[in-house]
Amino acid sequence: MSVEINNDFGHIDISNDVIAQIAGGAAIECYGIVGMASKHQIRDGLTDILRKENFAKGVIIRQEGQDLHIDMYIIVSYGTKISEVAYQVQSKVKYTVNKTLGMSVKSVNIFVQGVRVMNV
Repeated sequence: MSVEINNDFGHIDISNDVIAQIAGGAAIECYGIVGMASKHQIRDGLTDILRKENFAKGVIIRQEGQDLHIDMYIIVSYGTKISEVAYQVQSKVKYTVNKTLGMSVKSVNIFVQGVRVMNV
């Protein structure tokens, strides 16, 4: 499945995996994020941290008209305020996807799949 954009110059198809990589990369840069988790915990292993090439497993992209809806499954660092981390991820992902693709992000839903203690 892909996101379709029509403009004066023609038709563009953007794969959901590409959008997931953009959104996952933006989320990982936020303070308090340990990593991305799989949306299928039982099948893929309980809250395994996904590597950079597997961000698509932890992000679901839905398109309704010209709006995008993004669901993200994350693992946060112990000792951080989860609501603040989620707000920062939402803001960063909306901004990055809007600037990169030029599409309006209607919602970014955050699902916290675990809390990890970071080794210092």
